[in-house]
Amino acid sequence: MSSPVLRSVHVHPVKAMRALTLPEAEVQPWGLAGDRRWTVVDAAGKVVTQRRHPRMALAAAEPLPGGGIVLSAPGHPPLAVEVPHPSATVTVDVFDKPVEAVPAAPGAAAWLSAFLEGDFRLVHMDAPEHRRPVNPLYALPGETVSFADGYPLLVTTTASLDALNSLIAQGDRAEEGPLPMNRFRPNLVVGGTGPWAEDGWTRIAVGEVTFRVARTCGRCAVTTTDQLTGARGKEPLRTLARYRKSDGRVIFGQNLVPEHPGTVRTGDAVKILD
Repeated sequence: MSSPVLRSVHVHPVKAMRALTLPEAEVQPWGLAGDRRWTVVDAAGKVVTQRRHPRMALAAAEPLPGGGIVLSAPGHPPLAVEVPHPSATVTVDVFDKPVEAVPAAPGAAAWLSAFLEGDFRLVHMDAPEHRRPVNPLYALPGETVSFADGYPLLVTTTASLDALNSLIAQGDRAEEGPLPMNRFRPNLVVGGTGPWAEDGWTRIAVGEVTFRVARTCGRCAVTTTDQLTGARGKEPLRTLARYRKSDGRVIFGQNLVPEHPGTVRTGDAVKILD
């Protein structure tokens, strides 16, 4: 077996929209720079994801200098959105927890409402250093996160995806496989390990940055959504429920919390410290 290595780096400028693959990324205390600093909310202020709106997989957000983004989607003109001034915040509901965020200009709401066919707004996290704490059951004091589901970063391994695809091929929905890694929307993808090796990690180093492994990642319906078409199937949840369960959750990948800032780059060595 080869030595573990960072195969790819991914950020999601708007939560639930298409991922961007980068050669490198800055690691900040709350996640990769530019990852999930924006999110979509409905008229009630509740965060919107592919769980309810798989069509969001078709939308993309390209970063602009200064933290702004350009929204794009099939059949809709691109829209540049600048970072809003944090003069006034609104309270949004992120998985039943209140979080302060800054609403984007009205044009973004009009664009999203047309694309998703409803009443939606775009909001920005202006101060991730104190807006949203990591789950205290799995965090150290002061650790925060962007609009990611619960933790600053998610790591997956190519060997575990290969093992999962082998299990899918043996099951009753074999025609849905093999699945690509983008179904799991990771930040870091590691190669050169054994299948499920990440289950035993508690602390790792990726290049110059060290991370604490906080918790296995529970998976939801987003993993059943084709990230290129928005179509939804049954896998991988069907197979994960048979072979990969922990504490009542189906799992794939590990959640990470950085121990210090730095930069990760594709090709970096990955060291298992504990």
